[in-house]
Amino acid sequence: MPVNKILKKTELAPQIKLFEIEAPYIVDKVLPGQFVVIRAYETGERIPLTVADARKGGPLVVIFQEVGKSTRQMGLMEEGEHLLDVIGPLGRPSNLDRFGTVVCIGGGVGIPPVFPIARALKRIRNRIVSILGARTRGLLILEDWMREVSHELYITTDDGSYGTKGFVTDELKRLIGEGMAIDRVLAIGPTVMMKAVSEVTKPHGIKTIVSLNPIMVDGTGMCGACRVEVGGETKFACVDGPEFDGHNVNYELLFARQSIYLSQEKESMELFEREHTDGKAG
Repeated sequence: MPVNKILKKTELAPQIKLFEIEAPYIVDKVLPGQFVVIRAYETGERIPLTVADARKGGPLVVIFQEVGKSTRQMGLMEEGEHLLDVIGPLGRPSNLDRFGTVVCIGGGVGIPPVFPIARALKRIRNRIVSILGARTRGLLILEDWMREVSHELYITTDDGSYGTKGFVTDELKRLIGEGMAIDRVLAIGPTVMMKAVSEVTKPHGIKTIVSLNPIMVDGTGMCGACRVEVGGETKFACVDGPEFDGHNVNYELLFARQSIYLSQEKESMELFEREHTDGKAG
């Protein structure tokens, strides 16, 4: 049986790709909130990606943004090619219960992992209010998917090109200010966005769950690369998470850890782009 084959490739927005992958051993087991680790080539990095969709008998759907060398290399792969490794499901699944009204917030490529969680929460009769955010309309993804699983959907763009001009926190503040009784908030996206959402909800005592995606290497807790501080304790995002109580996360420490290798990542990306351009020219 062929596995790890890219069955379909779609460009959702500039540098944002969707892969449908043949991975029956994963789709039969993966639960909302879990992730996989992908290695495209023998010399490639291990890339942790949250699962956007997985239904028994169907493909494994992952969505990623080309932000570094490894994701750029993976984005150049075409339908019919095989990824070297697809490992999972990893991480703890989302806590699914009858909470009541759940506000699901997705920013940028944080929207894909929100989708399966929102869908599962709706199936068990929660009221789903979704807020999606992007820098500009051209970078907004999965609006139709999220509309299907939401009772209400609000969209914000930084530049006002679509939806409401502003940030997801502006819409969240408006809903709270208008008296919406919110039982739980789920926020997935850039760390700065999750921190801002947590700061908005904390004074109101609204339980807030965030999904942390710092640097992961092995995805099994053996390497310790994804250490995060939650409630004053050290946790590993890959095995203790990726979801945590947003009010207990040490975001400043997380910011610092995420920026450790920025210069090396930039250098690696620039070298790859030069080599790729030269190869095309030759």
